Amino acid sequence: MSSRSRTLVWFRGKDLRIADHEPLIRAAADGEVIPVFVFDPYFFHPQRARKLPHRMQFLLESVNELSQNLVSVGSKLVCLSGRSSKVIPEIVAAWNVSRVVAYRWVEPFGRVRDAGIARDLAVPFDLYEGETLHPPGHLRTGKGDPYSVFTPFSRAFRREAAIPKPLPAPQDLGPVPRAALASAGEIPGLAQLGIPVNPNIQEGGEAPGQKRLADFIREHLADYAHGRDQLGENATSRLSADIKFGTLSIRSVWWAVQELSTTKPTESAERFLTELIWRDFSYSSLWDRPELLHAPFRPAWANFPWRDDPEAWEAWVSGRTGYPVIDAAARQLTETGFMHGRARMITASFLCKHLLLDYRRGEAHFMRYLTDGDWAQNNAGWQWSAGCGCDAQPYFRVFNPVSQGQRFDPDGNYVRRWLPELSSLPTRYIHNPWLAPPDVLTLAGIKLGDDYPEPIVDHAFARNRFLTVAKAHLNCPN
Repeated sequence: MSSRSRTLVWFRGKDLRIADHEPLIRAAADGEVIPVFVFDPYFFHPQRARKLPHRMQFLLESVNELSQNLVSVGSKLVCLSGRSSKVIPEIVAAWNVSRVVAYRWVEPFGRVRDAGIARDLAVPFDLYEGETLHPPGHLRTGKGDPYSVFTPFSRAFRREAAIPKPLPAPQDLGPVPRAALASAGEIPGLAQLGIPVNPNIQEGGEAPGQKRLADFIREHLADYAHGRDQLGENATSRLSADIKFGTLSIRSVWWAVQELSTTKPTESAERFLTELIWRDFSYSSLWDRPELLHAPFRPAWANFPWRDDPEAWEAWVSGRTGYPVIDAAARQLTETGFMHGRARMITASFLCKHLLLDYRRGEAHFMRYLTDGDWAQNNAGWQWSAGCGCDAQPYFRVFNPVSQGQRFDPDGNYVRRWLPELSSLPTRYIHNPWLAPPDVLTLAGIKLGDDYPEPIVDHAFARNRFLTVAKAHLNCPN
């Protein structure tokens, strides 16, 4: 391409950085660059944005920092409003753009949008791989089929995936053409969208993401294999939102840990890299089976007789089920936009198997409040928990919320953090307060049913109910 080319680099909410941004870096080497972000009403209309408060806060902070970073290398983020399917073809024609570049989206609605835009453009629309470590749809079984089980997928990944090293940030992008500058709008604030600032949400942006990665490697990676499951410890990476919004590229995270593992192999580093491969597995599954966003992977689970119980749903959402570890997780989610990974499994299993409520309701609730709300991973996690997905846990495995709490929050620190009404309860009873003697409850200032609810369902009863319903529906032998 000649040096006189003019490339529109379309930032799309999953690539909010300048370091290791391949479309941006390659475009800069070819000629003029116009960085663009479109505030599409599909996401940014106030009524829609208010349904995603935590993600919106992180995203807008990240877009603001991206804008500042582009200025620091001589460019400017051109912010526009409107349906991207209309805006992109219009500005390509108006600004004499030679080509459009962006990162490929895996989700089906993004693929449909991009196909439509490609048809409407009179110039090339080049999509780069980068949302995953390895392009989705490329790893296949010996029969040429997509993998439906993680372990063979992981083996194939380790054998075949070639992960390029991250590219350095550009040093000088050059000025944006006047025609583009004249059209530039402002980045909306949370107040304009009717969203109050939540001080408990992680700070969005490339620099905060890089700091979180460095802090994780320095302070927590060594104990990750054990600490990642301990609810009361700060031993997880907390990088999921950075990876989801692309303030860190997924391959920069991989290489930061991989290089450490190469020089000093550890179980923890390998465990963390395996989690990144799990992410690729989720994305590959959605790439090959876009129907997973609305239907179970296992056809036998279609039309499963989920219950309709508004009271049970409200108890689960609000953290009032009477099971402390479940309730602590519910409150952590709504207050901070984050839920510990182990807690996600326990909580999801409880909704589906103890309460017999549709996993898709829980999936949508998580997507509303999770800062790292990720269509592929969230869907995979919920289908796994329900027992209807790729590589799902067996349907007959029903987590006991008491024993799960005792195992992964043995000192009760997680429960005490999110359920202050139980903070004075002895550790012996922190996960089953209904078993505490009356004098112990009185001393702790707790009146069950008032200060904290009784369990809304008995574990043994709920387990038997679910297994009975599941066996009948799935035609499983006793």
